[in-house]
Amino acid sequence: MTEQHIPDGYAPLTEVGVREALSGLDAVRAILGADAAGAGRWRVSEVGDGNLNMVFVVAGAHGGVVVKQALPYLRLVGESWPLSLSRAHYEAMALRRHHELAPGRVPRVYHFDETLAMIVMEYLHPHIIMRRGMIAGEQYPKFVGHITDFMAATLFHTSDLCMRAADKKRLVADFCGNTDLCKITEDLIFTDPYRIAPDNRWTSPQLDDIARAFREDDDLKIAISRLKLKFMSSTEALIHGDLHTGSMMVTEDDTRVIDPEFAFAGPMGFDIGAVLANLLLNYFSQDGHEKTPGERDAYRAWVLDAVAGVWNEFRRKFMRLWEERGDGDAYPRVLFEDASGRRRLRMERERYMNRLLQDALGFCAAKMIRRILGIAHNIDLEWIADPATRAACERRALLLARNLMVNTDSYRRIESVTDAARLARDDAAD
Repeated sequence: MTEQHIPDGYAPLTEVGVREALSGLDAVRAILGADAAGAGRWRVSEVGDGNLNMVFVVAGAHGGVVVKQALPYLRLVGESWPLSLSRAHYEAMALRRHHELAPGRVPRVYHFDETLAMIVMEYLHPHIIMRRGMIAGEQYPKFVGHITDFMAATLFHTSDLCMRAADKKRLVADFCGNTDLCKITEDLIFTDPYRIAPDNRWTSPQLDDIARAFREDDDLKIAISRLKLKFMSSTEALIHGDLHTGSMMVTEDDTRVIDPEFAFAGPMGFDIGAVLANLLLNYFSQDGHEKTPGERDAYRAWVLDAVAGVWNEFRRKFMRLWEERGDGDAYPRVLFEDASGRRRLRMERERYMNRLLQDALGFCAAKMIRRILGIAHNIDLEWIADPATRAACERRALLLARNLMVNTDSYRRIESVTDAARLARDDAAD
């Protein structure tokens, strides 16, 4: 990690400290109402349950806000793992850029305090974390449309397909200092699950054999290393960097993307793959959440439909944006003005999207594996009380992920992935 710098005036917030920090912000006071005695008094509660930060909800007579503060260490581990406070700067910057490109799909930022590493943003209510809703078997009929709107808009408009080269280079420079968060990804996703690492954990002893097999699998380690190289070297677009169902807040009619503190200029397939991975992990987890066998068959079908829909809708929207707004310095229109050139460019767009699907599936596999064999797990699986049932669900996910990563070329269509997921579960049930 980089050398830690804690600015003068920084201190971890308490409920009292939040009240004091907000009291001088006119824009925030206008949202909350006066912090007066009695019924108008602001109610402050700490609600953070993530791995990194403090999160408070502040409710007043007129409305509410969320206050998020970076800590100078990884909250999941403690002070033994120092972490730069600058991640709050990158998160605020990413939220503002995403709001410009995909309005209505992220919370609005009302204020950012660099010294306190504190972001004050829109309170999303009655939204819940999507992961929790999916564990309960809730369907979100507008999710696919919303998340593909977000990904197509943010990824295309921050790519060389849309941007001028100088503007793109400035964007890369703006986010290139987010090295601590990138290092977490590089280690915890692309390295640690494939070696003996002190913070790794898995359902033991049920998965001891497959954890050992993955550590000894040279084909798998070559495949994950290729993905790590792409993550480290590709600057295709501004990516969220941690786009999973725990970073989405939803209602039946709305989807918002939160927590882009891992944002930097990286490979587009990483964001797409993260969404696909978390849907697939939820699919495999459903056996551990249903009360009677087959009770959630319809829900499993919905999840796999969402997997296919995420890629197919993203592809359609991204291609349309490229056709309509592809004025960046890559693939300049002036080179493809005649009928032959336009036809050839259409073919090239197809090739580009096919390659992007392959990237997304590799990163999808990496995200699935790290959530079962690494340090940070998903509650989709963790909340399955019976270890044997949980391990059975995890094993199916791991075997599919291994095949996706090593044999990516055999998955040319997203439907081949959903078919493989269905088969992996059906074979285990027989």
